[in-house]
Amino acid sequence: MAITSELRADGIRVVTMDHPPVNALTVQGWYDVAGALDDAATDLDTKVVVLRAEGRGFNAGVDIKEMQHTSGFDALVGANRGCYAAFKAVYECAVPVIAAVNGFCLGGGVGLVGNADCVVASDDAYLGVPEVNQGALGAATHMARLVPQHMMRTLYFTARTIKASELVQFGSVLEVVPRDRLDDAALKVAGEIAAKDTRVIRAAKEALNGIDPVDVNKSYRFEQGFTFELNLAGVSDELRDEFAGTDKSKR
Repeated sequence: MAITSELRADGIRVVTMDHPPVNALTVQGWYDVAGALDDAATDLDTKVVVLRAEGRGFNAGVDIKEMQHTSGFDALVGANRGCYAAFKAVYECAVPVIAAVNGFCLGGGVGLVGNADCVVASDDAYLGVPEVNQGALGAATHMARLVPQHMMRTLYFTARTIKASELVQFGSVLEVVPRDRLDDAALKVAGEIAAKDTRVIRAAKEALNGIDPVDVNKSYRFEQGFTFELNLAGVSDELRDEFAGTDKSKR
């Protein structure tokens, strides 16, 4: 697995997730994403970040198989803390973060995208929060930043997905382009931002976060509390075993 970060000469930093087969990140992977964004925030040569992915899809959330093949709650706690760190790093990055979404964007992927400042997507991109299928809760905070309240609740309760093209009408996705033009579209917006005085842009990012009506960090942690309750009750293990095809007796 690799989370790479490359600073271009124009001040655009490109952070890429590449963890085959589906970019379902391990605990360490989430912390690596957080680290890349935190490094971008402190690097004064970085003017804007493009967060993208290689492979079939942008992000499939946490690595459930890692969780089910780890005894006790270490992987669960690690995944929750890692996701929190990654989502927080995107939101609190000192410069704007543009998410370039291809293919599927599920669970934790929505957490990253929902906390980004700008979203562009390929015409095959779709988003969803299927957490209820695996006995977990989370990322409703971030889906609520992408769709209206009742749509978010419907998607959450049903575990349905929604095409990125449908989000353009809500203004949460800037544009949808053919897959082979996605990087160019993201870099075009990034270039417009990078051309501004970075001192002003950094101040603007802090100001916009300061007037946000919802504290996304506290909101997401509140959601995570219910995930731990479901785990302690045994519900989550049962559903994750079913999803991962894991035999409890062999763990």
